[in-house]
Amino acid sequence: MTPRRFTLCEYDTGPDADLTDVEDVQQVRIIWNGDHWELHFVCKVAIDAADSSGETTAGVDLGICNTAAISVGDETVLYPGNALKEDAHYFRQEEYDTEGENGPSTHAEWARQKKSRRQTHFLHALSKDIVEQCVDRDVGKIAVGHPKNIREDEDWGRHGNKRLHDWAFETILSHIEYKAEERGIEVERIDEYELATSITCCECGMKADSNRVERGLYVCEECELVANSDCNAAENMRKTVTPSPSQDRSNGCLAQPSVRLFDKSTGRVAPQEQV
Repeated sequence: MTPRRFTLCEYDTGPDADLTDVEDVQQVRIIWNGDHWELHFVCKVAIDAADSSGETTAGVDLGICNTAAISVGDETVLYPGNALKEDAHYFRQEEYDTEGENGPSTHAEWARQKKSRRQTHFLHALSKDIVEQCVDRDVGKIAVGHPKNIREDEDWGRHGNKRLHDWAFETILSHIEYKAEERGIEVERIDEYELATSITCCECGMKADSNRVERGLYVCEECELVANSDCNAAENMRKTVTPSPSQDRSNGCLAQPSVRLFDKSTGRVAPQEQV
């Protein structure tokens, strides 16, 4: 057995950091920033959550092609997943092209870690923006779709199963939950499968697989609603937590959601014109 090597070091913490209770320390990592080493402590911190005062409700649908869609009834916001898919393709190729005969090469390990760090940053930025959008619209409660059994329900094929394996919906859910709690917003997980949110018309309630005429487009045969399919699903989830589901209906703007993209140059979610 190879003996482990340890290095004794000294460190300074900021004025707001308290590491006296080691049980609150979740993770410790040492990072080289190009000039010097930094010791990072990830800690569990208790916060005083604000009281929820918002009267509006929101629904959030999570997906792969579109990372998330929000509906607040009279307005919808869409988050395309292009940045995540591009990163997954690029860094996976970098990893596979440099795999050594005796295991991962140094470059392959770098690619794997770089992809993980970029995904972590993206999901934090995304969930923060989702909560901020809800705060701006006076939302007091969010219903988030939870596809908890989607990986076990059926075989999606080699490429489909790989995409499902990479889909970090549990991570996005947990990020939304704790960030919303900090802003005094209640979050409820909704079972997508039981509600059939993807094939149900949010306007009249008709359920039909044929209503999803193509990827991203939902057209109801009964009431002729035309909508983005993910925004339609988000509206169905919102109606599970709205006080008056029979009266609180979408006004039809689901067909033209506002789109927000992740700007890789700034590391932030940036708004874009309606589509």
